[in-house]
Amino acid sequence: MGIRRREFLTTSTAVLWALGHAARAADPVGPQLIVDTHQHLWVRDQIDPPWVGGAAGILRLSYGPAEYREATRGLNVRSIYMEIAAAEADLDREAETAIAWCGAKNSTMVGAIIGGRPSSDAFGDYIARHAASKSVQGVRQVLHAGTPPGTCLDPKFVAGMRVLGERGLTFDLCMRPGELLDGAKLAAQCPETRFVIDHCGNADPKAFLKGDVAGKPSHSADDWKRAMERLAALPNTVCKISGLVARAPLVWDAEVLAPVINHCLEVFGPDRVIFGSDWPVCLTRATLQQWVAALREIISSRPAADQEKLWSGNALRMYKLSIT
Repeated sequence: MGIRRREFLTTSTAVLWALGHAARAADPVGPQLIVDTHQHLWVRDQIDPPWVGGAAGILRLSYGPAEYREATRGLNVRSIYMEIAAAEADLDREAETAIAWCGAKNSTMVGAIIGGRPSSDAFGDYIARHAASKSVQGVRQVLHAGTPPGTCLDPKFVAGMRVLGERGLTFDLCMRPGELLDGAKLAAQCPETRFVIDHCGNADPKAFLKGDVAGKPSHSADDWKRAMERLAALPNTVCKISGLVARAPLVWDAEVLAPVINHCLEVFGPDRVIFGSDWPVCLTRATLQQWVAALREIISSRPAADQEKLWSGNALRMYKLSIT
């Protein structure tokens, strides 16, 4: 379960090299409120997600609230826990752990998106057990990796989405870019449920780069744009500006990420975009603070009111959060 010291040092050296050549903007420190709607935590001797063992070395460590506090030192951050693709047998325990973290003394975690299996016959009971907590804001089941294409259009899955809508809970759509149109069909069938499009639709920034790039993108820029426009046309969708640095080339800067981010901001508009760090997954390319700095650079020319909505205002409104 653990990572060997030599392996960790080797991986860390590569990551630090990447960070040293990555985001050129200075690390940000300031009073601006940031609501991080995509914070992962895993403490492996408590809940060990099945995918972590095969992940990049830096992700095989444990990351809990203390590590997140250190990662956000100097920032005025409140966070929403994002489920970690735990094994199905661990879903209840993961939800209970996240709820407990939200309620801990001096916690900056203000909500949780818990894991779930919407197609399961037991999904309604599962939601009833945990939705009683005001900390639970929504559900996610990752729809890429080993999930068959078309899963989200299965009638039982659609029924699960409607259960969430009835309870005022959201669903995070995290799916392959080539299946985003399925996400649009799902959202159209469930107008009372709000769908959050994770990671800018899992866009690959390399699809927008000119010339030869290492690693062929899984989609074209035009196909992704059209799919995101289809999703944005539905009033019950929101785009999460997150996850891009983990898909960026080894050496990147704000300019590499800007085409994806700017398209999302344009088609979803200033009132339907929220920020997510995707920490600690972002560490494969950048620190959380470098990602924040890069995004600040990209949106710096936009109206201050629109920037505030992205960083915190939209999330506060959407999740009905009260920050003290």
